[in-house]
Amino acid sequence: MMKLRVGGFDWDSGNLPKIQKHGVSPEDIEDFFQQQSIYVTPDIKHSQQEARYLAVGTSPKGRPMVVVFTFREKAGESFIRPISARWMHEKEARKYEQESSKIQKR
Repeated sequence: MMKLRVGGFDWDSGNLPKIQKHGVSPEDIEDFFQQQSIYVTPDIKHSQQEARYLAVGTSPKGRPMVVVFTFREKAGESFIRPISARWMHEKEARKYEQESSKIQKR
């Protein structure tokens, strides 16, 4: 696991509506990224114009979540710019929990 070192989050009228339509708030996402056990992987399929990443994990309230994000540089600091976020569907959550428990046993 690695700790992301960022100056904060980049929110505006471009990304706020996209996450809120899935019932996720900016606070949910910011709390999610404070968790120690989120998994981040490059989102190769959607990285043609900029490097995008997928983060999966569990919110502090115990709900499995997926966040698509990129990094933005401002005044020499990196900021997380969420692009989309949603709660995992039941089938995805079961698979995530199974995979996560395998990793933790290693």
